[in-house]
This record gives sequence, structure tokens and C-alpha cells, in this order.
Amino acid sequence: MITTLVDSASAVPAAEWEHLARPAGLYLSHQWLAGEEDDPTARCAYALVRDRAGTLLAAAPLYLVRDEPNDYYQPATVLPTHLRPRVIAGARRGYHNTPLTAPGLGAAERDGCLLLLRDAARHFADRHGTTHWWPYLTAPAAARLAPLYPGRPLRLEDDALIPLPGTGVDDYIASLPSRRRAGIRRERRAFAAAGLDVRHQALADCLYDAGALLAGHQRDHGHDRDGVDAMTGLLERQAAAMGDEARVVAAYDGRRMAGFCLYYHYGSTTWIRAVAVDRRHPAPHLYFNLMYYLPVEDAYVHGTTALHAGMTTIEAKRRRGASVSGLWALVDQ
Repeated sequence: MITTLVDSASAVPAAEWEHLARPAGLYLSHQWLAGEEDDPTARCAYALVRDRAGTLLAAAPLYLVRDEPNDYYQPATVLPTHLRPRVIAGARRGYHNTPLTAPGLGAAERDGCLLLLRDAARHFADRHGTTHWWPYLTAPAAARLAPLYPGRPLRLEDDALIPLPGTGVDDYIASLPSRRRAGIRRERRAFAAAGLDVRHQALADCLYDAGALLAGHQRDHGHDRDGVDAMTGLLERQAAAMGDEARVVAAYDGRRMAGFCLYYHYGSTTWIRAVAVDRRHPAPHLYFNLMYYLPVEDAYVHGTTALHAGMTTIEAKRRRGASVSGLWALVDQ
């Protein structure tokens, strides 16, 4: 096997990369990673492992972080005090990470690929006088990588995934316990009775309204530097990179956006990326409908079989049918 390092996702044909990435998730997709290359807060590279015939067997993005604006990706926030790596291996956003390996590899060949990815990340970090880490690894990924690292995996957060059985939202509701079924139907009825205008649109068509709401959401959660300009710019870059794949479901009261959810259909999963509501003008169960029920409806239309609801407010997600697993970090010491 041969390891190389390239500076851009464009150096790898999209179809070749997607063969590895599609089972892994949105935040390791070719299109997403290419869009992240414009982020000035980090320098990126890609470790590639090929066989002698040139077939891509494994890959991992690598990021030398200059300035991390997200507290959840700052080593000082989530790692023990003696661990301060500046290189991230794998996905830098989305709180969902795994090394990419080709489907169908045998265990020995896969483990050999993981060793080469570890060595490539170690070499890249060493060139810049630092070490590397894998943040927010799924449990299977952490188990596969753990033998290659000196310390035990560190549990960072919980991750929620809501299965979507059957062919429509009624099947999803029917899969829940009876008490929860009644509660969800009540929340959907109360929201519908409020008479808000629900619109499905591309992110590019509602950037400024969504950016203002997202800035307010961030401010309410203590992120004061995430102002309207910063959040609108973030969404603008995402819309430019992801095009029509960046979908929004939004609720409007007249011309005013009362709340929105940004999500992606990728692989067999619908991925929730951002949700924000206007707290100054509350509507009945607005957040729950934007976070869960409206994206679930669209997920069924697009044929996905799960809703990735992510971290935080885990109990609320359990009550809506989520299965919960751990997210882990491995650090090269």
C-alpha cells in the first residue's frame, strides 16, 4: 500500500472519494470537505492510501488549526489539560467522525490502512511541531483506532439517531410508545393550528433571515462573537459549497421568518445541521416541529431511513425515538 498527501479534495475524483465516504456520513463527503477548504482558520491536507493498482483504500482529511472558533473543537475545552494537539484528523465539523476505508476490506487490510492513516497524521503534525487527535469518533471508529494510540478513548458526548421505519411520518409515530405518540400528535396539531406558513427552500434563498435567527440562537447560548455577519457569512459559504443540497424548512409569520431548520439528505440519513427560532415571537411547539417532525416528513419523501439529530438535549431526542451512542476522542501523545 502507498500513502500520499494532497492539498485539496479536488485531487481525488468525487466518485472515488464517495465510494469510501457515503457510508460514513455527510461531514466526510467530497462536496462538504471541498467547501471547508475556504475556511481560513485551518490549513487542510488529505492522507490517501492506495494499493499498487492505484485503487483508493483509505483516506482522512487533516487540519492544522490556526484559530478554532468552535468551543467544542478546542482541545482546552474537551481534553485533559496536558493534551493540546493542533492537528485534527478526520471531520472538523458536524460532531461525527470516522476514518474512511473502502467497503469490503478484510480485517487485516483495513487495520493496515488505519495504521498508515495514523502514521500520515502523525507525520503531518510532527512537521508543524504538534500532535494530532480524532474528535467525535463514532463508537465503532474509536474501537478500530484505539489499538494504534497510547491512551484510552475519551468519551466526549452522546449522539442521537432517530430510525425512520416504514414509508411515512405516520409509521414513524406508530413506532413510538403510546404516550409519546399522543404527545407528538398534540405538538403537530398545535403547530398546524397556529397557521404559520411552512416553506421548503434552498439555503441560498433565505440566507439573511436564517443568519439573523442563527446569530440570536448562538447569543442565547453564550456565543457572543457569533454575530449576524459571522453567521450569515457561514451560511453563505455553506450555500455556495453545497448548492441545492443545502435544504431549509422554515416557518413564516407573514414576511417574518419565525424559525428554520437546515438539513441535508446524504446516504441513507437526513442530517440536521442547524435549527433556530425567534424567541421574541413564540409559536406552539415551533422548535420541535422544525427540529424533528418537518424534517422527518421530508426524509420520507427523499427515501432516507434515519434522522441524525446529533448532540445535546439527548433526553428530548430519546423521547422522539432516538437511539443514543457515544462519541469519543483519541489523542496521539
